[in-house]
Amino acid sequence: MDYDNAMSAPDSARSVFRRRIALPTDHGSWFFLATPLVIGLFAGGSVSAATPLLVVAAFAAFLIRQPVTTAVKAYSGRRPRDELPAARFWIAVYGLIGLAAAGGLLALGFGYIMVLALPAIPVFAWYLVLVSRRAERRQMGVEILGSGVLALAAPAAYWTGIGAPDALGGWLWALSGLQSAGSIMYAYLRLEQRVLPGIPDLRARMRMGARAIALCGANTGIALVVGIAGVIPAFVFVPFSVQFAEAVWGTVRPAVGARPARIGARQSVVSALFTLLFIVCWRLR
Repeated sequence: MDYDNAMSAPDSARSVFRRRIALPTDHGSWFFLATPLVIGLFAGGSVSAATPLLVVAAFAAFLIRQPVTTAVKAYSGRRPRDELPAARFWIAVYGLIGLAAAGGLLALGFGYIMVLALPAIPVFAWYLVLVSRRAERRQMGVEILGSGVLALAAPAAYWTGIGAPDALGGWLWALSGLQSAGSIMYAYLRLEQRVLPGIPDLRARMRMGARAIALCGANTGIALVVGIAGVIPAFVFVPFSVQFAEAVWGTVRPAVGARPARIGARQSVVSALFTLLFIVCWRLR
């Protein structure tokens, strides 16, 4: 039986407007785009005609991941085939919106920003291969690479603000990417802690959190050294020190038995605080 043709018009409409197909279900991923995008916008210090087009293009590219992933799951047998019409619909919607915004950027002379989208192609392709093999979960390396791609929103937003490419945009990307990597590694630590049968001794806790502490500490040190050298504003290390302090705190106080939603909520608060402090410290020149 042809399921699509057998559906009534109301049923067809309901099948298209499915929230879990149209929008990402992993709510924390929004911060991996929003944080660098907001940082870049405020670091640029001004809003040009290209700025809203960039924001639209960035979110269209971010949102299209969900229906494309759904389609791959449907074709590989992980999801029912009746989800394909909705997936195709949202792929078309986000694709057309993204292309229109990209065309606007090109018309305004910001075509060079499109180059920043190129690294997303192999990373997204790799992710989809993992999805088709049911192997995309608990892939920290892929998540860090993906967050690094999303961090390119920082230089894109910065360049649209100042009207031209600038070396500081590269530093905004690097710093945003490092923050995202630290956040992901710390989130994995907290999820690992939650299934522990009890609170281990301090040595075991420090061993579990060593990677997160080392990365967040290194991020703080990098920002401090580069700030002292005068390459970036001197106080940008402050938001990284907050993330480092959180990693130390979370290592000493493991989230044994905590719900993932509670862990995610705290991560969101820390990310929001990082973004706010970064903007304030960047403007302190």
